[in-house]
Amino acid sequence: MAGVTAHSQVQQFEDDEMNEMQKTGISCDRLRMALKKCIKNSHCVQIDARSAKECIDAHDGTVPDKCFAILQNFTDCKRSLVDMRSRFRGRKGDL
Repeated sequence: MAGVTAHSQVQQFEDDEMNEMQKTGISCDRLRMALKKCIKNSHCVQIDARSAKECIDAHDGTVPDKCFAILQNFTDCKRSLVDMRSRFRGRKGDL
Protein backbone atom coordinates (compact mmCIF):
# COMPACT_ATOMS: atom_id res chain seq x y z
CA MET A 1 0.00 0.00 0.00
CA ALA A 2 1.56 3.26 -1.12
CA GLY A 3 1.72 6.10 1.42
CA VAL A 4 -0.25 9.12 0.40
CA THR A 5 1.06 12.42 1.63
CA ALA A 6 -1.37 15.26 1.72
CA HIS A 7 0.20 18.51 0.66
CA SER A 8 -1.36 21.20 2.77
CA GLN A 9 -1.77 24.36 0.82
CA VAL A 10 -0.39 27.27 2.81
CA GLN A 11 -1.75 30.65 1.80
CA GLN A 12 0.59 33.58 2.19
CA PHE A 13 0.65 37.28 1.54
CA GLU A 14 2.99 38.66 -1.11
CA ASP A 15 4.65 40.85 1.54
CA ASP A 16 7.02 38.77 3.67
CA GLU A 17 6.59 41.16 6.59
CA MET A 18 2.89 40.28 6.84
CA ASN A 19 3.65 36.56 6.64
CA GLU A 20 5.93 36.88 9.67
CA MET A 21 3.13 38.37 11.80
CA GLN A 22 1.70 35.90 14.25
CA LYS A 23 -1.89 34.80 13.69
CA THR A 24 -4.14 35.84 16.56
CA GLY A 25 -7.29 34.02 15.51
CA ILE A 26 -9.16 37.31 15.09
CA SER A 27 -10.56 37.95 11.63
CA CYS A 28 -8.58 40.43 9.53
CA ASP A 29 -6.20 41.07 12.45
CA ARG A 30 -2.93 40.77 10.51
CA LEU A 31 -4.22 43.31 7.99
CA ARG A 32 -5.22 45.63 10.85
CA MET A 33 -1.78 45.34 12.45
CA ALA A 34 -0.05 45.95 9.09
CA LEU A 35 -2.23 49.02 8.48
CA LYS A 36 -1.45 50.45 11.92
CA LYS A 37 2.27 49.88 11.44
CA CYS A 38 2.26 51.41 7.96
CA ILE A 39 0.43 54.55 9.03
CA LYS A 40 2.45 54.96 12.24
CA ASN A 41 5.68 54.82 10.21
CA SER A 42 4.45 57.30 7.60
CA HIS A 43 5.85 60.81 7.17
CA CYS A 44 2.48 62.28 8.12
CA VAL A 45 2.43 60.77 11.63
CA GLN A 46 6.19 60.81 12.32
CA ILE A 47 7.13 64.27 11.06
CA ASP A 48 3.87 66.23 10.85
CA ALA A 49 2.59 64.76 14.17
CA ARG A 50 -0.97 64.37 12.89
CA SER A 51 -3.40 61.65 13.90
CA ALA A 52 -3.79 58.57 11.72
CA LYS A 53 -7.35 59.57 10.81
CA GLU A 54 -6.20 63.02 9.67
CA CYS A 55 -3.43 61.47 7.59
CA ILE A 56 -5.76 59.04 5.81
CA ASP A 57 -8.33 61.76 5.10
CA ALA A 58 -5.74 64.28 3.86
CA HIS A 59 -4.58 62.39 0.68
CA ASP A 60 -1.69 64.83 0.41
CA GLY A 61 1.03 62.29 -0.43
CA THR A 62 2.54 62.01 3.05
CA VAL A 63 1.10 58.50 3.47
CA PRO A 64 2.52 55.85 1.07
CA ASP A 65 0.25 54.22 -1.50
CA LYS A 66 1.04 50.87 0.15
CA CYS A 67 -0.93 52.01 3.21
CA PHE A 68 -3.97 52.81 1.09
CA ALA A 69 -3.71 49.39 -0.58
CA ILE A 70 -3.63 47.71 2.86
CA LEU A 71 -6.58 49.88 3.94
CA GLN A 72 -8.57 48.72 0.91
CA ASN A 73 -7.76 45.07 1.64
CA PHE A 74 -8.70 45.54 5.31
CA THR A 75 -12.00 47.16 4.31
CA ASP A 76 -12.77 44.32 1.90
CA CYS A 77 -11.94 41.76 4.58
CA LYS A 78 -14.20 43.40 7.16
CA ARG A 79 -17.01 43.80 4.62
CA SER A 80 -16.79 40.13 3.70
CA LEU A 81 -17.47 39.21 7.34
CA VAL A 82 -21.07 40.36 7.03
CA ASP A 83 -21.56 39.13 3.46
CA MET A 84 -23.45 35.84 3.54
CA ARG A 85 -21.90 34.75 0.23
CA SER A 86 -18.49 34.70 1.90
CA ARG A 87 -19.62 31.72 3.97
CA PHE A 88 -19.20 29.70 0.79
CA ARG A 89 -16.40 31.65 -0.91
CA GLY A 90 -14.25 32.51 2.10
CA ARG A 91 -13.15 35.87 3.46
CA LYS A 92 -11.42 38.27 1.11
CA GLY A 93 -7.89 39.31 1.94
CA ASP A 94 -7.61 37.45 5.24
CA LEU A 95 -5.41 34.38 5.11
